[in-house]
Amino acid sequence: MTTMTANSTASPIRYPDTSSPKAMTVRGWWLVVLNFLIPGSAQVLAGNRKLGRFGLYFTFALWILAILGIVIYLIWPQVIFSVATNPVPLTIVQGVLVAYAVLWVILTLDTLRLVRLVNVGTRARPALALFSVLLLVVTSGGAAGAAYLANVAQSGLSSVFSAQAAAEPPVDGRYNILLLGGDAGPDRDGMRPDSMTVVSIDADTGKATMIGIPRNLEQVPLREGSPLIGTDYAPDGNYDCGSDCQISFLYPRVEAFDQDLYPNADAEGSNPGVEATKDAVEGALNITIQYYVMIDMQGFSDLIDALGGVDINVTEKLPMGGDEDGNEIEGWIWPGEQHMNGYTALWYARSRHTTSDYDRMQRQGELQTAILNQFQPVNVLTKFQGIVEAGTQVVQTDIPQSTLSYFLDLALKTKSQPIDRIDLTPPLIDPEDPDWDLVRTTVQAALNPTPSTDTAG
Repeated sequence: MTTMTANSTASPIRYPDTSSPKAMTVRGWWLVVLNFLIPGSAQVLAGNRKLGRFGLYFTFALWILAILGIVIYLIWPQVIFSVATNPVPLTIVQGVLVAYAVLWVILTLDTLRLVRLVNVGTRARPALALFSVLLLVVTSGGAAGAAYLANVAQSGLSSVFSAQAAAEPPVDGRYNILLLGGDAGPDRDGMRPDSMTVVSIDADTGKATMIGIPRNLEQVPLREGSPLIGTDYAPDGNYDCGSDCQISFLYPRVEAFDQDLYPNADAEGSNPGVEATKDAVEGALNITIQYYVMIDMQGFSDLIDALGGVDINVTEKLPMGGDEDGNEIEGWIWPGEQHMNGYTALWYARSRHTTSDYDRMQRQGELQTAILNQFQPVNVLTKFQGIVEAGTQVVQTDIPQSTLSYFLDLALKTKSQPIDRIDLTPPLIDPEDPDWDLVRTTVQAALNPTPSTDTAG
């Protein structure tokens, strides 16, 4: 008895006075809170020290990794992006998080055993049990949820980005990415690009310029070496097949009739229609297109809804639905600051019957910029699963998965700067009879602006 009293006095947590409900209650709260704050500490103090030390080592290792991750992100974020976009590290992270979730369940249940609920105060028993369960949900549930999101990220990246495609180097210090808005509506025979924009990004600074290409551009010169040259598409090097030879018609025609002209397209993460469109855009602008991104306009609204909507300053009343005569209009988008859901934003991008195609191009550019602005870290983290699910449904691209860390780092630089935009539309460019020298001069001036010689004062 004397030995037990001495032990109880020296270590009331490991050798508690079980006859005192008050002391057992205080001890119980200490153990539960310590298990939450420092998993494994409750076992070291009051239970199986071997299990406790294992829990502490695991916990401290994760804390150290988390601190290192934060420091590395602040110093060299591309390293963290590499981990977050690579299937192997994501699988390891997923496994570690699942193991930690299981360990936390074991430690929490063992902590409740050590608390000895039958010996604590009667009123404290349900509170201690409920509090332990809530903390278990927060800790183990959080770790399991993070593991699930890691799995979602891995699946999403594999579904959207190519694992086989080779990385392309910048040309003249720039990456040029062709954005295609694919419209495969019920009134269309197949899909054709309803909008075309080149995003040209400085490979060092991230400064971006968007070049809007009208879908009705005609007589387009193709890039040198295009397999379309010498065919019925372009007998003399220009896309000239008679009537209806707008640039937007290349995609559906090649997809429907001449996929054999681009036999390697599918293996490279693309398709013949996209490759034909790239040939036309490269020839028209006299630039190299390294990658493309196609967004299905039918699923466009899902991505915007997943982001929580977009903010647009509407300058004129626009119909949702309807034809040129105003029939079957479903509603109106009214002027002013609007927070649009996906359905409204889709009509904002597509509405044409009270405005021109060129007005619509400008609105689509506004939406592209607004969506980019919505990709804030907090927004992406809180809506991560919905964004990934929407992206896998609506996005196709040949951007290699191996380059994602670089482009994420570049995107952060892009977001910190204003995005310039030019549209190759009237009155500057006549799509039916383009002045190609003017087109190329305009593009080069936008991509390589001459510093102003004016100085303040």
